[in-house]
Parts: sequence; structure tokens; C-alpha cells
Amino acid sequence: MQRPVLGVAPDIAESAFVSEVAYAVGDVTVGERSGLWPFVCLRGDGGPTVVGDETNVQEFSMLHGATIGDGVTLGHGVVIDYATVEDGSLVGMSSTVQRDAVVEEDCLVAANSLVTEGQTVPSGHLAYGAPAETRPIRERHLEEIARVRELYVDHVEAYKRAGLE
Repeated sequence: MQRPVLGVAPDIAESAFVSEVAYAVGDVTVGERSGLWPFVCLRGDGGPTVVGDETNVQEFSMLHGATIGDGVTLGHGVVIDYATVEDGSLVGMSSTVQRDAVVEEDCLVAANSLVTEGQTVPSGHLAYGAPAETRPIRERHLEEIARVRELYVDHVEAYKRAGLE
């Protein structure tokens, strides 16, 4: 469901997949070949929420005033609140990225992690735990992030062909 609020309507690329039970309201932008899976909520009522190209936001995730780059994977149940996740990163299931935090390019936030308010996860790092600690990422993690991203871009196309919007 897409709804305007405060005089602004979502702007979602035609090539994106939006589940019929996803919710985008207000100043929301979704890029090319991105996917909003069931029970995702994107709120752009207190500032813009931007989702880049070839990015997937998986079931039960919530973005509010968030900036999400290109080629990002947000796992099931992720919360991003007034924070930024840059290109090529993956935020694992049930993780939270709090206000003014930045997950830089090519990072992995492990499942159930908490990136705290104002924290920066440096490019090429793994963040894990609550509160999150960081260490350099391994090549195998970058390969898995790329594999998952490609899988979900393929899913976007398949779901659109199946008429599941």
C-alpha cells in the first residue's frame, strides 16, 4: 500500500517490486529493481526515506527517515531509524541501526546486532553484538553479500512476472 501524507506521495520505480502487504507512506523513494517484501513499513513523515537501486528490504522491516544505498540487503525484522546504510552492505535479521548512525560501504551487520546512536561502522567491517563492536570483514562475507543481493534482484523480477504486487 502506498499513501501520501503531509502533501508528499511515495515515488517508487516501476521496476521495483512492492508486496501487496508492504506499506510506504509520505516522502519515500525506492530505486530500480529493489524489493519491498511482505509487512515492510517505510515511513517518510518526519524526513525522507530513500531506498537505492537493487536493494531488498525483507519481511517485517521498518525504515523511518532512513537513507539506504544501492545493492543493500536488509534482513527480516530490521529497524533503521533516521540512520544511513551505504552501498553494498548487509544488515542481518533482527538488527537495529539507531538515529544518526552510519553503516558505510561493504559492511556486514550480524544478526541481532545494535548499531547505536551516532555510531559509524567503517567501510569493509563486520559489526556484531549489542552494542555493536567492529572488526575487518572477511572476503567470504563480501561474496555472500553479493550472492544474496543477486538472488533478491532475481526474486524481484520473478515476483513481478507472477503479478504478486
